[in-house]
Amino acid sequence: MQIHDTIDSMRTARAALSRVAFVPTMGNLHDGHLMLVHEAAAHADTVVASIFVNRLQFGGGEDFDRYPRTFDSDCDKLREAGVTHLFAPDESVMYPQPQTYHVDPAPAHADDLEGAARAGHFRGVATVVLKLFSIVQPDAAMFGKKDYQQLLMISAMVRQFALPIRIVACETVRAADGLALSSRNGYLSKRERAEAPRLYRSLLRVAEAVRHGERRFATLEADAIDALTGAGWMPDYVSVRNADDLGPPTEATRRLVVLGAARLGQTRLLDNIEI
Repeated sequence: MQIHDTIDSMRTARAALSRVAFVPTMGNLHDGHLMLVHEAAAHADTVVASIFVNRLQFGGGEDFDRYPRTFDSDCDKLREAGVTHLFAPDESVMYPQPQTYHVDPAPAHADDLEGAARAGHFRGVATVVLKLFSIVQPDAAMFGKKDYQQLLMISAMVRQFALPIRIVACETVRAADGLALSSRNGYLSKRERAEAPRLYRSLLRVAEAVRHGERRFATLEADAIDALTGAGWMPDYVSVRNADDLGPPTEATRRLVVLGAARLGQTRLLDNIEI
């Protein structure tokens, strides 16, 4: 695996490659990331990954400084999974001067759900992803459904900028008890880790009720939030939405998704279930 720490090096390598599938990450890799790598191999001749902890998507008081950085073990995992090129720039390479140009997602994504809970988050995500796409120039890029709103936002950005990139949505990878794999799960204490699957179970109860014909979404959402709060969580939201655009569901909506985010101790977890 070749490791590139400059933009010029990555672009020079890319010029010699044919079809490329791209897996952008912030490192601290787990089996969910590696599933993206394995999926990428089915969509192109070469798999390129990136590791970059993007300051722009962290708000004030969030965990940028303590976000786990495990570069050596990450490289071992990527190499074993079949990645042949890794773009791993320093912050001074990605942002040699203050990033004064940004991508502002549509308010429907930027100001709702995760956007409302983390002001400016999607602006930072969209900006760095567009920059990574410009550098790597992939034919396809893999994104997990765990970050469902992010997936829809990036897909919309690619469409509206007419980028020649296929966005591939990959299923959420879960532990045996249902907890969605996430780099931030490492923050959980032993007690919190045992409690953490409650979020998934809460969303699953909402999804099952909807599948059985319940359409009082606000009641289902409120009950789920009350149950999480009663168990010591601090929920940001539980919401049933149109799975295609995350708008409020209507009678004509054919595909639904229930999304939730809540803080357990000092760790913020999010999950979703398509209905």
